[in-house]
Amino acid sequence: MNLTPETNIESNVSGYSKSFPTTFRKAKNDILVDNNEKEYLDFFSGAGALNYGHNNDYLKKEIVAFLGSDAPIHCLDMDSEMKLNFLNAFQDTVLKPRGLDYKLQFPSPSGTNAVEAAIKLARKVTKRSKILSFTNSFHGMTASSLALSGSQEHRHNDIPAQDVLFFPFDGYFGEDVDTLEYIKQMVASQGSGNTLPAAIILETIQAEGGIKVASVDWLVGLQQFANENGILLIVDDIQVGCGRTGNFFSFERAGIYPDIVLLSKSISGFGLPLSLVLMKPELDIWTPGEHNGTFRANNLALCGATTALDYWKDRNFQNEIEKKAQVVEEKLNQLRTDSEAVKAVRGMGLIWGIEFESGEFAKKVSQQLFEKGLIIETCGNKGQVVKLLPPLTITERNLSNGLDLIQETIHQLHGQPILTY
Repeated sequence: MNLTPETNIESNVSGYSKSFPTTFRKAKNDILVDNNEKEYLDFFSGAGALNYGHNNDYLKKEIVAFLGSDAPIHCLDMDSEMKLNFLNAFQDTVLKPRGLDYKLQFPSPSGTNAVEAAIKLARKVTKRSKILSFTNSFHGMTASSLALSGSQEHRHNDIPAQDVLFFPFDGYFGEDVDTLEYIKQMVASQGSGNTLPAAIILETIQAEGGIKVASVDWLVGLQQFANENGILLIVDDIQVGCGRTGNFFSFERAGIYPDIVLLSKSISGFGLPLSLVLMKPELDIWTPGEHNGTFRANNLALCGATTALDYWKDRNFQNEIEKKAQVVEEKLNQLRTDSEAVKAVRGMGLIWGIEFESGEFAKKVSQQLFEKGLIIETCGNKGQVVKLLPPLTITERNLSNGLDLIQETIHQLHGQPILTY
């Protein structure tokens, strides 16, 4: 049954249905099809939950077989063969090759649940309450996660105080201001009025904040500062992890070793709800059942997650991402040169942002692209950035076609001739 606006009982809070007003019927790899049989190229990937594309055949085969086996799908955090398979695969495929020693916690299934668990643990370990977060950050929509999100300050009045300190992210004041030095002085110097926080939480690339990429030097310096002062470093890799930046973890490029890492979205591989908290073993001071949730280790999601790790058993998949990333970078840099409408382009791997002077123009770009059959969203503190987030498995042809369509649309909206390159 198709519901009309008069009979639709869904809450007004639904957002993406208004940004992309059609009814989707089918999805495969990098293409969505609506109920009018119109095809849409996906440069959105479920906000980063579909790194391996829609209905990935390799993953689906294992998930269908798992459903047909009558293996337990839901058993809280009791041990199951599937949970143990995942833990072993994650250890062997992800942690050991990178020299990382973490224990894994399954909080409830969404990313914001992982954030809440990590903050709770950091306060328990350090016996301190303050959490340092950053300008333009985004960590979720539950109380603590929302309070940590600098990009959501207009919503902070709706939640109780959460003892959060906000400091400038790398480059917030421009290239000439060392925000790390400012943080050091304001956090650890006598007379600043601040006491040491329990933890620092950051995205190494701020996705919702406008695709702001922290430099390697800044990340290394931040880790050193945290270590020297007994502050836990939490990396929120919920949107930019699982290969989005080219490496499995977004922080690998800096060679840092966070105390806690948060994963969700594409960790399940198939778009099923799942989240993880990775913690250094000495931080695991939880007592059994101290932090729990009904759906914290869903075995169907773990089936997808275990199978998706096969993509990371060698460098082939990573090499494909790097090759596609080079195409994106070259085309967007050329677009920046050719179009006066484009203020900046930023990104890494297959997460990129095209910044304009206004949110109104970025919104028009997104709307026009939707009409032409490409789904892409906006981000940034004023919605002024169009965010490219295609599946990592997108075909090279569709990636190139999508980039050409973005170029064409920006030039048309800005009244410039379309340049070919």
